[in-house]
Amino acid sequence: MIQFKHSVIYHVLIDRFAGYTDGDWQKPLFLGGNLRGIIDKFNYLKDLGISVLWLSPFYKTGAYHGYHITDFLSVESHFGSADDLKELIQLAHANKIKVIADFVPNHCSKDHPFFQEALSDPRNPYKSWFVFKRWPDKYLCFMDVKDLPKLNLLNPLVQDYMMTAARHWLAMGLDGFRIDHVVGLPHSFLHKFSTQLEKEFPSAIFIGEAWLERIPFKLLNTIQIKHKYLRWLKGIRQERIQREYINVLDGVLDFKFRELLVTHLVQKNHSPHLPRPLGRLLSKHYNNYPAHYFLPTFLDNHDLNRFLFECRQDKEKLKAAVRLQMKTAQPAVIYYGTEIGLTHERPVDPKQAFSDLYARKPMPWDNPDTGLHDFYKACIAQRNARFSK
Repeated sequence: MIQFKHSVIYHVLIDRFAGYTDGDWQKPLFLGGNLRGIIDKFNYLKDLGISVLWLSPFYKTGAYHGYHITDFLSVESHFGSADDLKELIQLAHANKIKVIADFVPNHCSKDHPFFQEALSDPRNPYKSWFVFKRWPDKYLCFMDVKDLPKLNLLNPLVQDYMMTAARHWLAMGLDGFRIDHVVGLPHSFLHKFSTQLEKEFPSAIFIGEAWLERIPFKLLNTIQIKHKYLRWLKGIRQERIQREYINVLDGVLDFKFRELLVTHLVQKNHSPHLPRPLGRLLSKHYNNYPAHYFLPTFLDNHDLNRFLFECRQDKEKLKAAVRLQMKTAQPAVIYYGTEIGLTHERPVDPKQAFSDLYARKPMPWDNPDTGLHDFYKACIAQRNARFSK
């Protein structure tokens, strides 16, 4: 079996992958993609050659993407049932494919019953589960999104609740988590989370999303990195953010890798062949980390422009990036649809509401780029052969 460090991870946004209807993808609404759709398309994933399936949040939620959670212990009905999730996990395991999922301990939806309880009375015990600056209307949240109140993970009761939720899904068969927004989480919680759960589930993998880009000073109070104010003044460096979780988590998503590829293959308009400066910078980059630390590489995700958009739809540059990614001795993440040419015409702009929808189009099953798909499949097969020796 392929080890996790050499795995190929397929990242699925459940609502947009399979089983969806013909709804308007340009609106932040449920389109109908579900776990049953992933089961129905499982042979596609198996044939592609992946070794890990990464699911977006499937917990009860008020939003199509799953990050506005209203119950951490239930499956969202739009996505299916707990039985559907079990069936998908069992199917994957029967085919030697691991399943990881997004875990979102930093915040919940404002519609979560615990937050509604906290708003009901200043003496309500759930008030201490959140960080109120002035009850009831001023509280810390995910960045400046008022719909996502920040959970107080310095409260032992909150820690225990999130541990219970994680334990519940790992016991169902999940092989680990991609932990959302770890820069907002106390290191003390992350240490407890990883240490205790790895004792109970020794093979579980915990990967963090350690990413801060253009954060304004006023939002630093929602962030838990070390020396944050001084670092903000000097300029927060992605490389150092990623190093902060060594010996805390098993690894973090490698935003620096993507940054280097976009800079040298796209912005500097190098040829589709690996430019020497990029090779040297990548070697220097990896020398900053211990060998046991996982740095999953990716070209695009649900928060960023598709790589084809970055390349101005130049598929030769995409192929050059894929070749490099698949040769790198770190987990390689494919964001659903990139392997069949899914792209967009307008940029993802944090200042424009819902512009992230451009990077979250439905999977184009009826109009795939079969040539690009075959290229991906061949690169994955070569990678698997190389690292399975």
